[in-house]
Amino acid sequence: MFQNEERVNTYLESICDDENALLRSINRETYLRETMPHMMSGHYQGRVLSMISKMINPSRILEIGTFTGYATLCLAEGLKENGELHTIDINEEQEERVQSYFDNSRFAPQINYHIGDAYEIIPTLVGSFDLVFIDADKKRNLIYYNMLIDKVPSGGVLMIDNVLWKGKVFEDNPDNQTKQVLELNNTLARDSRVEKLILPVRDGLFVLRKK
Repeated sequence: MFQNEERVNTYLESICDDENALLRSINRETYLRETMPHMMSGHYQGRVLSMISKMINPSRILEIGTFTGYATLCLAEGLKENGELHTIDINEEQEERVQSYFDNSRFAPQINYHIGDAYEIIPTLVGSFDLVFIDADKKRNLIYYNMLIDKVPSGGVLMIDNVLWKGKVFEDNPDNQTKQVLELNNTLARDSRVEKLILPVRDGLFVLRKK
């Protein structure tokens, strides 16, 4: 988004609040152990997610796409005292390590970690969600959105990550994956059930407020 994106990110991270020790550890271990560590929200976006969650102060949060749990713990910072967070990921190989991160956090009793296909798990979750964060299989983003919009009450917020798709949404001849992102963005732009905007945070964060 900027000519010197790394320099901008370094500056933004220097201005916002620090990561706590657990988040720093997750950040470090993700870059040491994962083949695609950039999938993690990271320091600055993590603070954005935390800030939004704290402003909403949700009773229930749903996250689609746990990865190594960094964003999960940032979102949990805004939970009401007796609130709960459900997070879904299909990668069972990471389950033990990610669960250990949750167990070492003060939010352990509030986090429900589901392993499996979100398409199958979402219908089993009873009740509404004040805050939803979708950061998983990009081909299914619109499917997840349509599955969840009726589970979000008026005033609730849905967020979808990676909607600028490394700047490819601005290209004249987009590839098939980029076309799917553009279809999502254009469909949400026309959805009268929500107020919406895209924050140019990292790879683009779509924020939608249910009317």
